[in-house]
Amino acid sequence: MFIDEIYRAQAPYREPMTVKGYRFGKGEKAACILGPMRGNEIQQLYICSQLVRVLKELEGNGCISSGKEILVVPVVNSYAMNVGKRFWGVENMDINRSFPGASGGETAARIAAGVFGRIKDYSYGIQLASFYMAGEFVPHVRMMETGYQNTSLANLFGLPYVVVRKPRPIDTKTLNYNWQDEMTAAFSLYTNQNTRVDEASAEQAVAAVLRFLTRMGIIRYESHSGYISHVIVEEDLSDIHAASGGIFRGFARAGTDVRYGYKLAEIIDPYEGNVKETLVAPTDGIVFFAHTEDLITENDMAYRLIHRLHA
Repeated sequence: MFIDEIYRAQAPYREPMTVKGYRFGKGEKAACILGPMRGNEIQQLYICSQLVRVLKELEGNGCISSGKEILVVPVVNSYAMNVGKRFWGVENMDINRSFPGASGGETAARIAAGVFGRIKDYSYGIQLASFYMAGEFVPHVRMMETGYQNTSLANLFGLPYVVVRKPRPIDTKTLNYNWQDEMTAAFSLYTNQNTRVDEASAEQAVAAVLRFLTRMGIIRYESHSGYISHVIVEEDLSDIHAASGGIFRGFARAGTDVRYGYKLAEIIDPYEGNVKETLVAPTDGIVFFAHTEDLITENDMAYRLIHRLHA
């Protein structure tokens, strides 16, 4: 294992922020695994740490394939993580909305450019990502429909679902989109937590990454076969929004199997305590995303459902 300096951001009032990369094997740039770019992605940092631990053991046992190199970048935005903020610095910039970056731009853009310059030539790119809203997901692999996406490769992670979504204009500044633009097969992995460690889903994510690396011939590792992934298009999910704001009392978690009319949640009036709104399932399905915060605002997404997979 070699530890590389991927990028160094100078700061006027504190020590520089150094982005470190842990490199395993030697030769062709086979796979890059990237951790948190946001300061609240604790689960993603933990997953990367466990991958570094396992890959170090595998390399010591000669299980990294000859002529293959793996790079793990456990965290990009350590400054925000240290101070408990989601985005970068006083500008409150999202580094994952700053790619491919610019060497003479804002700080977030310079960080993105410096990191991207070091990771853009890998054949496979795996990002441990988080959603823009607070909540939990069924573990899945997400890909953007750029024309370069390959759902057959995404199936090799062995997670329950592969989600394909059409990019919006803002998505052209994300790492996943720009990786694909550089002909890297890019995948974003989501688990059911972000701000805290969930051991079970973290182990599932670690196993999924190792399974993919094994099936691509990059490492030699014994793993179970995982799931036969079901490919879904994001536009086919049923979104359930809250018509009013208040205290959120949820009854369904990610992965819950629900029927039409199932009571998903209640929204409580924060002043008078009565139930302002009851959210029910509009169809038979599986809860793909569930809001988990104690408060919800008007028009926030509370749930996303996958339609039941039978006739």
